[in-house]
Amino acid sequence: MSLPARADVVPLPERRSPVRAALVTLRPRQWSKNLLLFAGILFAAKVGDALRWGEAAAAFAAYCAASSAAYLVNDLRDAPHDRVHPLKRSRPIARGELSFRAALLLAGALALLAVVLLAPLGLMSLGFLGGFLALQAAYSLQLKHVVLVDVLAIATLFVIRSAAGAEAIDVRISPWLLLCTALLALFLALAKRRGEIVQAGVGRPVLEGYSLPLVDQLITVTVACTIAAYAVYTITAHSATMIATLPFVVFGLFRYLLLVHRDDLGEEPENVLLSDRPLLAAIALWAVTAATILVATS
Repeated sequence: MSLPARADVVPLPERRSPVRAALVTLRPRQWSKNLLLFAGILFAAKVGDALRWGEAAAAFAAYCAASSAAYLVNDLRDAPHDRVHPLKRSRPIARGELSFRAALLLAGALALLAVVLLAPLGLMSLGFLGGFLALQAAYSLQLKHVVLVDVLAIATLFVIRSAAGAEAIDVRISPWLLLCTALLALFLALAKRRGEIVQAGVGRPVLEGYSLPLVDQLITVTVACTIAAYAVYTITAHSATMIATLPFVVFGLFRYLLLVHRDDLGEEPENVLLSDRPLLAAIALWAVTAATILVATS
């Protein structure tokens, strides 16, 4: 006699082929984080330089490969926890669709590809990549389990991306922009922790060190600091007209906060950033306005 289905059990999708499983594990939707590699071109007003675009594209591809290698290592490490998580249990490694050996070999190949792509851009570019991979490994192995250090590590990874993008095309990037990058990444990381807490923190031992009131306070402070830092940047930039981009930044932060609090969407920031039309519009308007001002005043 068959047992009745439980209402709280969500069936898993059909098993994927090894190739499909590998592609899913690479998390291509997460590659949007690496668009920061192009920030150097925008803020150095080099949008018309084809050579620098090629260098930035090579760096972008390298960091996409490096990021995917890190996700593979992370999923290998977290497979036992992922199997009891309501969302992450569908990950290919947790489901056994991608073997440990295949995942490890693929991670090594992607890391090597990243090195090959960045080698022509110089030793400093390789140094940034080495720091990125080392911090990713430290995060997956230990830092993600340390309260506050986990979100600070995530913010540092974004700063490395920004600095690496500037180094790849040999331009200087404002320290204020690096600070804004760190604060924005910290905001997204804290919002993600908030989403995980709301989802009862299944499979995330580090969440025992957080509480909803604490995370909300940290988010409030981080948003205020982000707006203040970006305002200072716009005032101290080579053209004070950059302050015209500030409203888009404020709206984007407030819109994201609205989605986090109203719809509990903070757990998967990449989905929010790529699907919410008002947020996408704010980002696009900010980019177009910033590029126009920087090119016109260069």
